[in-house]
Amino acid sequence: MIAFRYARSMSKSNQLFVLVAGPYRSNTGDDPAKIEQNLHTMAQAALKVFRLGHLPVLGESLALPLIREAGTQRVGDAVFDEIFHPISRMLAQRVDAVLRVGGASKGADEMVDIARRTGKYVFENFSEIPRIEADAVEEVK
Repeated sequence: MIAFRYARSMSKSNQLFVLVAGPYRSNTGDDPAKIEQNLHTMAQAALKVFRLGHLPVLGESLALPLIREAGTQRVGDAVFDEIFHPISRMLAQRVDAVLRVGGASKGADEMVDIARRTGKYVFENFSEIPRIEADAVEEVK
């Protein structure tokens, strides 16, 4: 795990682009309710990252609309596989950090591995993520 050496409060210039990586299909048997719960867990984590002053992203948020547009018939079909993990791999190479949440997941572990190989921060709990002061985040008008 790579930890920050910064003070617990950071300036706006230290805002991070954080990929939230967790299980999506893992251990669900492709049950839509279980997949939705996994997505909800990642969304909750992303909200916490946002409230710490950083920009969170879920690979699922970018991949799933493309997968639907491309004509997927079911989770795990060829269309799904063409898009789902490649999007997250691309993100893992471009973000500043990865936050690993949830249970076992080969895909999420791959995002952590990519982050480590490319020198990104890897967080395993929220206490490792520095807070950006609220007044350091500018409101866009």
